[in-house]
Amino acid sequence: MLLCVGVQMVHSSSLTSRPSAQETVFLNRHLTWLALSAFVAWTLSRQSPASIAAWSRPAFWGYVVLLVLVLTPGIGSRINGAQRWLRFSGLSFQPSELGRLILPMLGASKILQLRAENRLGLSTIPETLAPLCLVLPLVAAEPDLGATLFLTLGFLLALYFAGWPLRYFIACGLVMIPAAGFLLVLRPYQMRRITGFLDSWKDLAAAPWQIRQSLMSLGSGGLEGTGIGAGWQKLSYLPEANTDFVFAVIGEELGLLGTLTVCFVWISVYLSGRTVLSPLPRQSFAWVVGTTLLTQLVIQAMANIAVVTAMVPPKGVPHPFISYGGTNLLVSLSAVGLLLGMAANRQPSDIAAQSNR
Repeated sequence: MLLCVGVQMVHSSSLTSRPSAQETVFLNRHLTWLALSAFVAWTLSRQSPASIAAWSRPAFWGYVVLLVLVLTPGIGSRINGAQRWLRFSGLSFQPSELGRLILPMLGASKILQLRAENRLGLSTIPETLAPLCLVLPLVAAEPDLGATLFLTLGFLLALYFAGWPLRYFIACGLVMIPAAGFLLVLRPYQMRRITGFLDSWKDLAAAPWQIRQSLMSLGSGGLEGTGIGAGWQKLSYLPEANTDFVFAVIGEELGLLGTLTVCFVWISVYLSGRTVLSPLPRQSFAWVVGTTLLTQLVIQAMANIAVVTAMVPPKGVPHPFISYGGTNLLVSLSAVGLLLGMAANRQPSDIAAQSNR
């Protein structure tokens, strides 16, 4: 359902005041990425948890190589002051997004390995956090503050679901806070977003342009909306109408009923995912990775809705399955494929552990 809404809204939000053949460019690219993503998701759904755990480490080093290539002059593409993309055959690819899949798998396998070797102690904190400490500076250098925060969240969620003791979170937090403060030094435009967001609650005229236009889109939609394709804000008023702020277009064209329906579908996705994963033994690799990927998807959707409704400062957070963007669609559908693969390909050890509980 979310994918269908995404196809419709990518097309609708790409319409212009002067109809032309360019209007179908975004739709065609979105459908191309959708077909590729569906194939990748199907392939991943047929992999066993053991095979996924085995290639998580090689995939991590390949991920690091891609991050280095993005920052290499002449290879990575720079747009609006950020160097985050690799371009080929007219398509762009954002390597940092892959960390949403790779880092949770690596974190889960590491904790489970340490537990199996009975050496889950304070001395293992550096080697546990080493992958994250290697990746974050590369992503922050692009710069991409949103991806830096989401990658950290996904990795820590995997450690939490895998049973990493709470005192270790506290210990590494006290050590990493100064380093994180240095790494995430806000640039002037990022600081202006935060100050403008705070000022918007006092005077809407002082709010960032994105927030004003987003709230205007949601307000003009009313209860039932203006109708699909009949919204005005996407006609060069609302920035990033088909990507980060597509939820505002839904609010304008489908109204409050449309936005609440999308929220209800996301609740259903989360509950369905938990049901699919429920037969797996707790803190097994399959359960940890599946639960982490599911939680990540829902949190990203919540973050996007929070940005669009001015609950948090504006930041580029695409809406999973709905926003235009090939890499985001590929990673989101791959996460679903991995989740289904984890649940369907239960290992004998997992079944035995479930029977003994």
